[in-house]
Amino acid sequence: MSTLKAFLAGFISTLVFHQGGLALLHAVGATDRAPFAMNPTGPLHVPQVVSLAFWGGIWGILFWLVIGRVRDSRRYWLLALALGAIGPTLVALFVVLPLKGQPVGGGWQPAFLVAALVLNGAWGLGVAALMRLLEKSRPG
Repeated sequence: MSTLKAFLAGFISTLVFHQGGLALLHAVGATDRAPFAMNPTGPLHVPQVVSLAFWGGIWGILFWLVIGRVRDSRRYWLLALALGAIGPTLVALFVVLPLKGQPVGGGWQPAFLVAALVLNGAWGLGVAALMRLLEKSRPG
């Protein structure tokens, strides 16, 4: 059951924390990239934001396997921030972008790199917060 909760936490955190952060960055002009992109993406032609949220759910499961057993509160939150910021960002920079025909590392543009770390860090904190809420709601 915690696998399903972790998937849901990752999915929801993508929509709320990652895309919410992107909305803020877009609103202040820090990025041209708009949140909640509805352009279809392959191979299933689902909206980009749905695909991103699905992969956020998969990341949520992996993420929870690492931080789920951490009981020290300070370590839990620091690990959530660090893993959220670094893990998905590295995969995006070195795997996802090249697969999409974009430059490795996003062209090493500082604003792009900082935005990726901030948004993914926010996602990690969101997953950690949602998992704490979901674990507290567990009966027994």
